[in-house]
Amino acid sequence: MRKIAFIFPGQGAQYVGMGKDIVEKYGVAEQIFTEAGNAVSYDMKKLCFEGPEQELIKTENTQPAILTTCIAIAKVLEEKGLKADITAGLSLGEYAALVIAGVISFEDAVALVKKRGRYMQEAVPLGEGAMAAILGMERNELLQVLEQVQSVGVVEAANFNSPGQIVISGELKAVEKACEAAKEAGALKAVLLPVSAPFHCSMLIPAGEKLKEDLEKVDVRELHIPVIANVHANYYEDAEQVKELLVKQVSHSVLWEDSMIRMLEDGVNTFIEIGPGKSLNQFLKKILKKSKHSAEIFSVENEASLEVVLKNLL
Repeated sequence: MRKIAFIFPGQGAQYVGMGKDIVEKYGVAEQIFTEAGNAVSYDMKKLCFEGPEQELIKTENTQPAILTTCIAIAKVLEEKGLKADITAGLSLGEYAALVIAGVISFEDAVALVKKRGRYMQEAVPLGEGAMAAILGMERNELLQVLEQVQSVGVVEAANFNSPGQIVISGELKAVEKACEAAKEAGALKAVLLPVSAPFHCSMLIPAGEKLKEDLEKVDVRELHIPVIANVHANYYEDAEQVKELLVKQVSHSVLWEDSMIRMLEDGVNTFIEIGPGKSLNQFLKKILKKSKHSAEIFSVENEASLEVVLKNLL
């Protein structure tokens, strides 16, 4: 028996043209883009389908754009009769998961992530923060390296994506020092990422505090399906936890690998990555290689990949 998880990507997956052919074919997807435009007061179709890229990559535009694309595609899947038994999303993607679970309305979510993007961008002056991907290093070894360079400045683990792929975040000098130390300690690669702020570290606590004020005004409903939270890789127990965990998520590590292992242990055997890119597929393949579990993995970002999923799962 299939147990299906819908999983949603985070910032960085965006590209000009995302969602276009889905919207052209499916009215329910077009409706989501129209709702998004009304919520954020600009033409979401134009931004996603035409760009320009320099506008799309601004954090406060990127986050609502990716969320809109994810929900538009998910609504098409649901309309076709494909439903999730469980859901999760990486960082920004957690908002898509909560919308699909019926916890937050799409209109509220898209307005929230626009503000979230702006707060995250503004929390640290440009050039003072950085992020880097550390490849080929075990979690405990990297945490020891980060401990050793704390005297240089703030540097913390931001994303535990998959075995051997961890992202670190913090002050530029400390991140650069951690990259050097990680390579000396045996990391295969340590690469600075082209991001505008040090996401998911304690430097973003002020952004979380601002977001908290906006979340207070949002209606949160009970979950229709289980959602796994980034902060602790466990299920939201009830709607009361939602606001607290979304605030924490801004400045805490994203436990993505742990979240996927939890799903596998709970019997998920079919994963559908919904939205732009295939990064979550790549993470899952690495996770499966190191686990005793097996699963089918799909992605839906355009009309062609949508047809593949419908053909295989309906």
